[in-house]
Amino acid sequence: MYRPGGVIHAYQKYDPVQFPPPNQPPPDLVSPAFEQAMMYGNYKELTEEELARAVKLDPSQIAGLGPSLDMLRAMLEERKRKILETYETKAVEKKARKAFRNTAKNLNVPKKMEKAFHQAVTYEQPYMIEQLWYRTDDDNGELARGLMQVAARMSDKHNIEELATKYTFTGNESMSVPKALEVKDELEKIDELLKQLEEAAKNAQIGIIDMDLLSEFAQPGDMEQLEEMRRQVENLMREQAERQGLEKNPDGKGFRLTPQAYKIFQGRLLQRIFSELAPSRTGRHEGDVVGEGAVELQQTKSYEFGDSVANIDLPQTIINALLRQGDERPIRLRSDDIEVHKTRNHPKCATAVIMDMSGSMRYDGQYINVKRMALALQGLIQSEYPGDFLRFIEMYTFAKLRTPGEIIEMMPKPVTIHDPWVQLYADMSDPNISEAQIHPHFTNIQHSLQLARRNLATCDTPNRQIVLITDGLPTAHFEEEKLFMLYPPDPRTEQATMREAMMCKKEDITINIFLIPSWSQSEEDVRFAQRLAQTTKGRVFFTSGRDLDRFVLWDYVKNRREIIA
Repeated sequence: MYRPGGVIHAYQKYDPVQFPPPNQPPPDLVSPAFEQAMMYGNYKELTEEELARAVKLDPSQIAGLGPSLDMLRAMLEERKRKILETYETKAVEKKARKAFRNTAKNLNVPKKMEKAFHQAVTYEQPYMIEQLWYRTDDDNGELARGLMQVAARMSDKHNIEELATKYTFTGNESMSVPKALEVKDELEKIDELLKQLEEAAKNAQIGIIDMDLLSEFAQPGDMEQLEEMRRQVENLMREQAERQGLEKNPDGKGFRLTPQAYKIFQGRLLQRIFSELAPSRTGRHEGDVVGEGAVELQQTKSYEFGDSVANIDLPQTIINALLRQGDERPIRLRSDDIEVHKTRNHPKCATAVIMDMSGSMRYDGQYINVKRMALALQGLIQSEYPGDFLRFIEMYTFAKLRTPGEIIEMMPKPVTIHDPWVQLYADMSDPNISEAQIHPHFTNIQHSLQLARRNLATCDTPNRQIVLITDGLPTAHFEEEKLFMLYPPDPRTEQATMREAMMCKKEDITINIFLIPSWSQSEEDVRFAQRLAQTTKGRVFFTSGRDLDRFVLWDYVKNRREIIA
């Protein structure tokens, strides 16, 4: 009996509900969330609307998005064109000017306020009318109400002048003042919607469109279609958020960042950094070092004096003796019979990263670049060099050890004293003085180097380094228990910093200085960095803040190669 086969379904297009298509990468939801967290210093919970605004999608991923938005944009532009071709503004400008003058002229002002009132009307300054209103004895009195009417007519005049300046009217129909204000409000709504539709067409950010405002102009059918697209985008955001480690809050409102999202963000940072470095495309990992190590390889070599007997390849050693002796018994081993396994050696590095979070780092968002670099470096070491030692130190008036989980929450310290000349000291051994009472925005490189040196001293590797990231000269230092805060930068502070740097050199700790630009940076800042590097046989890098992560990571990898070589 003939048995028919099963039914074969052939699909020429993917299901429009299941988007994006397989050949499109998923949208990046994690990076915008972490960038916001680094900027504001906290893991602020993201609402669905905030996530929709932050994420950029490919509009081609959503069927019918382009034509629908184009249709709505054309409808709004046509509405705007008809308004501009209908009305003229010269007549209403005269009406608004006349209404303002008559209202001001008919108001009886006390003699003590006449001069100020005349100036306010002449120069058309709303804040001066407001000041006069505050000077009245009775908020509900005749004078107070009259001043509010003058302020309202002045506002109408300014708004209509703005309308006439902002838009080009070509019609003949005149308007009343209230009608002109309505037209202005409608045109501004249309402009705002056109801007939102243009942005949505670029990045499929339907969440930024004000649906309530758009419903004032669009047909119900068009709104239903757009609302359906918005639901599709929300479903995509929700699905991708769960895949990328953004966890839904228990109450169902907003998303939280999880450790999975943390790892994804670090991985994307590393991918971006190393994709921009041409040498890394040929392989950024160093070759194995063959020598005395812990991991045996399959390859063997003849025994040499100093090789560990624990790595003897016994079968091959016996075979060598048999080949040499033939049938002679007993078998006697000689040194040239012995074969040992080659071993692989993984050098260990110990690094302390000092991150400047003094007051000056708030300018141009430099602190964000520093935190981005720290997250990338931690991700690199965790994934590629898990045996390496890494510590993060926050530098301000004091120096504090920070865990990787605290990096995002670090922020530049607020400037609490603005005097051009500061000479302060505090005895930190005094139990009545706490850190909370000390101005936090100074730069204490000396204390930071000291803390880094003490942490690196316990590491069982000779390959130790300090990565110092700062934008200028030190302005604070310790002398035993006394903390000095000196601005402008004082030679006394530099001397204390240099002494600590020499202690690092004495313990074979290399200091690498990454000097990032700042609005207040001077030639002396650069010279200090060079003096510090030369004195300690370290290095100084001059780099823009946005390239900081790239330079630090590549220097770290390069140093490991040099250590191995």
